[in-house]
Amino acid sequence: MNDLAIAANGLRKSYGDKTVLDGVDLAVPTGTVFSLLGPNGAGKTTVVKILSTLVTADAGAIRIGGHDPAADPRAVRAAIGVTGQFSAVDGLITGEENMLLMADLHHLSRSEGRRVAAGLLERFDLVEAAKKPASTYSGGMKRRLDIAMTLVGDPRIIFLDEPTTGLDPRSRHNMWQIIRELVTGGVTVFLTTQYLEEADQLADRIAVLNNGRIVAQGTADELKRLVPGGHIRLRFTDPAAHRSAAAALREVVLTEPRLPSDGGDPAEEALSLRIPSDGSQRELRSVLDLLDSAGVEADELTVHTPDLDDVFFALTDTTDIPGQAGQPKETVR
Repeated sequence: MNDLAIAANGLRKSYGDKTVLDGVDLAVPTGTVFSLLGPNGAGKTTVVKILSTLVTADAGAIRIGGHDPAADPRAVRAAIGVTGQFSAVDGLITGEENMLLMADLHHLSRSEGRRVAAGLLERFDLVEAAKKPASTYSGGMKRRLDIAMTLVGDPRIIFLDEPTTGLDPRSRHNMWQIIRELVTGGVTVFLTTQYLEEADQLADRIAVLNNGRIVAQGTADELKRLVPGGHIRLRFTDPAAHRSAAAALREVVLTEPRLPSDGGDPAEEALSLRIPSDGSQRELRSVLDLLDSAGVEADELTVHTPDLDDVFFALTDTTDIPGQAGQPKETVR
């Protein structure tokens, strides 16, 4: 428990007869990125609100930075920073004035507030825009300012609730770099997102929330292994080579090679083999060795391994499509 920045056990929350969270357990090690995934309405924002003392849980034990939010909410608030789904930036004042306002709220002296504000504006590449009204900032600039404001109090735990929603790809990647730098500096980041690639890129551990319950937790690789469907696909242009490969692979592979059914060209599909595989180097080498021993060479080899898109759709009962969710990924060799 001493190594955990955030610990929650049996977290429950209802609004009237609607159960939003139904026994959620979370454990976030210090100095890591923890990502909470889930469809719209799964309860992600409610989790953030409870852990950041904005909402009280109906039941459950919680420790944030070693403090109990129910017994000592001030200590928790002193240890955390929160960047919500919607920007807290005041567009009527300048970026610098937004920063100084946050410094005042943290009871910093005037000189200390100016020093901290100047340092963060430089760190987030906002010096040139500091004297301009925040309403003139781009979406990416507002998000950078939002996080800079969150850091004024030097929090060791930061909650980022869908921080890159609506940003263009370049701004999103810039935000990822900022998050990585924060973690390198020892900050713990609790990230909710609907961008599955974002969780895959950033998170040390991921939890999938569905209908108020955690349905899976682990590293990205551990979650991907929960989902079946990985395979190696071989395509041939010579029918004789196809027959020889099928015969060679049937001798060793337990599951008989089968034709894929992904709606491709029937002529091409007739000369394709699809072999169940976890995509490991060992299994790929085994298949290639068998082809070599049979004197056969495939014209094209692709490896499919389940990704977080597959995990999301397999573990959540929703028709909502999260941002940037696409078709299963295949790598052409």
